[in-house]
Amino acid sequence: MRTHYPRTPHLPWSPGVGGDDVRAAAGMAGLAGREVVVTEKLDGENTTLYSDGSHARSLDSAHHPSRAWVKGLQGRIGAGIPAGWRICGENVYARHSLPYEDLDSWFYGFSVWDDERCLDWDRTVRFLRGLGVPSPRVLWRGTFDERALRKLRLDTTRQEGYVVRTVDGFARAEFGRCVAKWVRGGHVQTDTHWMYAPVVPNGLGPQAPLWAVRSGSDADVAGLLNAVGVEPGEPGEPGIATDAEVGEAAARIDGLGRTGEARLAGVLAAVLHRVPRSRLAAMLAAGPVGMPLARRVADLVGLYPALQRPFPDAERRAGLVRMAAAADLGVLHALAGATGDPGARECVEWSALYAEEAGLLGAAPLEPLRGGLREALAGLGADAADRCWAEAREAFARGGISTPKEAVAATWRWRDPALPQLVQLCGPSGSGKSTFARSLPGVTAYVSLDDLREARGSRADQRANPEVLREGLDRLDAALAAGGTVVWDATSLTEQQRGLAGAVARRRDALVTQAVVLVEEAELLRRNGARAHPVPPQVLAAQLHRFSPPYPGQGLTHRIWYIGAGGTVEDTAGTIGRRGEDG
Repeated sequence: MRTHYPRTPHLPWSPGVGGDDVRAAAGMAGLAGREVVVTEKLDGENTTLYSDGSHARSLDSAHHPSRAWVKGLQGRIGAGIPAGWRICGENVYARHSLPYEDLDSWFYGFSVWDDERCLDWDRTVRFLRGLGVPSPRVLWRGTFDERALRKLRLDTTRQEGYVVRTVDGFARAEFGRCVAKWVRGGHVQTDTHWMYAPVVPNGLGPQAPLWAVRSGSDADVAGLLNAVGVEPGEPGEPGIATDAEVGEAAARIDGLGRTGEARLAGVLAAVLHRVPRSRLAAMLAAGPVGMPLARRVADLVGLYPALQRPFPDAERRAGLVRMAAAADLGVLHALAGATGDPGARECVEWSALYAEEAGLLGAAPLEPLRGGLREALAGLGADAADRCWAEAREAFARGGISTPKEAVAATWRWRDPALPQLVQLCGPSGSGKSTFARSLPGVTAYVSLDDLREARGSRADQRANPEVLREGLDRLDAALAAGGTVVWDATSLTEQQRGLAGAVARRRDALVTQAVVLVEEAELLRRNGARAHPVPPQVLAAQLHRFSPPYPGQGLTHRIWYIGAGGTVEDTAGTIGRRGEDG
């Protein structure tokens, strides 16, 4: 059923109130005391999208050239809108009173409705992003405070106003009490109504190619490279994929029904699949895509070659489940199939058949197990719950369990909050590992190989490394035996190096958290030059060449924290949190 969007009341202090506008009740009783989010109001045409069509504010809106693009968008994402749902937003394709030159898309969604109920704001943003639709910029969020909102200052030559809504969802009948707007004075400044003037498209910004891919458009390889800050053809830059490779990867991903971030990750991995994984993760994390997407793209790039090689069938299930903890298996097979030679493609096809029969090609094949275990362990501390999830995931990979009930029974011994924890730092010299670890709360012991070398005379002296390592592992063992949280401070660049401390942790039943620091090479060089104890440039270059960050679900790792250049955790993997809060 088609439904028009309600008229939004003006806030009492809105200067743009017209004679026929709706005014909010004095005092805004419906917003008082509630958490609200304030978003930028865009100067466009109110538009509603359904699974099977769209319309402007008027249900019988006629054709207009400015509506063609948004109709194409609905055609790409409509299958992802459940029956009875609708997306309300702003079609900003055509220039109205304000010119835009830096849009992420020509359509922004601001509310999602399940029949007569508007979803809460956080769920709205997640749903829209999953379809590849951006939401308006958030200007403020907090408990409703009229004084704070009155102090908001907008550039009225570039911004039309703002909209206030409750963070919680609400029924359509409550709309007038839960949503209000502030609009600049004289907001209609053109002599001719925009519908009767020539259509002038608003300008798109550098992030628009990313949103276009999220929403199902063909990939603009040059635009994507510009968006993520990669210059093709730079000296030493690995070759970028061909348009044919990227197009085939996108087609395979579309065949799986993937949209939003999953589609973007796969397409970016296809574009950049020849860039070394460790360099790629740090490079993308430093740019506009952020850490969560950066490490997913990098993990796809690192894992897909394994699918192009013969694999023992006896170990295939366990290997695929472990891969599913690190990447979307469907997207991973799409990438491997699009970039392999005929022999490699045969291996990929065989792997995909096995994965499909095992129920592992869906968007979140491990989520039923994780969700069921999370529900059963509600009330258990986060650390113990994460440990139980890691152990259940591995038991599932080996075929020992298949249901949440079995997972609950299999993880009883890991629920003791007194079990020790190991935080193992991982990253090249100068990346900020020690700075991060020294700020961690609750650390009971700290084992630093550099400190042990310094105690022997010089932290730069590598000649006694075997003795230093043995001493460090002995100290680690004693510290874990005593309980608490122990930090292992070393570069731990490879799986083999990480396995030494991990084996000690396994003997002591410790929860193992890898703290992976991802910093771009240029920043590492700058930091190294400013350190009190810089490593020689050739040593740092060798470290970067060897650096292979752990994958989620790999080896003795239970969970991973990803730390960016700012020294804070920007993403996690392996935790039992809800989907979307973790990879």
